[in-house]
Amino acid sequence: MLSVATAALELGLVYSLTVLALFLSYSMLNVCDLSTDGCFTLGAAVGAVVAVSGHPALSLVAAMGAGVLSGFVTALLQTKMGINSLLAGIIVNVGLYSVNMAVLGGSPNINMNKTVTIFSTVKSLLAGTPLAPFSEILVGAAAAALVIVFLSLFLNTRLGLSIRATGDNPDMVRSSSISPTFTTIVGLCVANAFTGLSGCLLGQMQKSMDVNIGQGVVTVALASLLIGATVLGRGPIPLRAFGMVVGAFIFRLVYAIALRLHMPAFMLKLVSSVIVVLALFIPYLKEQWPVLKRRLVYRSAARKGAR
Repeated sequence: MLSVATAALELGLVYSLTVLALFLSYSMLNVCDLSTDGCFTLGAAVGAVVAVSGHPALSLVAAMGAGVLSGFVTALLQTKMGINSLLAGIIVNVGLYSVNMAVLGGSPNINMNKTVTIFSTVKSLLAGTPLAPFSEILVGAAAAALVIVFLSLFLNTRLGLSIRATGDNPDMVRSSSISPTFTTIVGLCVANAFTGLSGCLLGQMQKSMDVNIGQGVVTVALASLLIGATVLGRGPIPLRAFGMVVGAFIFRLVYAIALRLHMPAFMLKLVSSVIVVLALFIPYLKEQWPVLKRRLVYRSAARKGAR
């Protein structure tokens, strides 16, 4: 069971960066960005190509830069071309498949078994220490911690508060002489930078990059976000952001347990869907429980009176 929890923590920390990206775009900016799958793959592809060329640290920056470009295009379609946010995300996601194939030179995958990655670099630095076996967890934890710190500081700046206000009431922001177009573009660029970094780290962790590596990531991230919001959905930004990491870990743990129970691979998509449904239903049940409780008490009293 310890090995299952360790594997879930490693993947959860890496995927939590995408969850934090959705926390910014979906929870703060109120934009449902469906380009996440393609942006995640783009980050993995760009990161893999740069790492293979001998620059593992630069690959992280390059992946984030690619994510910024993806977010900029998505935001541009919404704000300047009047395309619905859901449709804009779908359009960018479809287009990014061709872009990702082009980045990979027409090949559907890249093998990085002999490539120096950020994980192998950290592992070599920790060689001979008790922390060496936990190098992947340490890299993921450091990345998640830095993103949480950044979001905690950024969302309390004037620009960050404007982004949050845009998500709540864009008309009020417009009346305050702040451009919702600008805040939307900045918010999506920052969010997609985290998504690109997440894809880059996953590709380097797995020592391979496939053009389908991001398939279904938006569902995983959304489920993790909802779980995190259920666990730590109230309070200051740092606490809520940490809840996103907890949600990602819980999701990966359930996924890992399902695999350990020898569930067929084709059933895992159903598991993801069930987790999303539960994550949506539990907050609703908490909200409706007082009403349901009163109804049950009333019905019970009515039956006793009838007797």
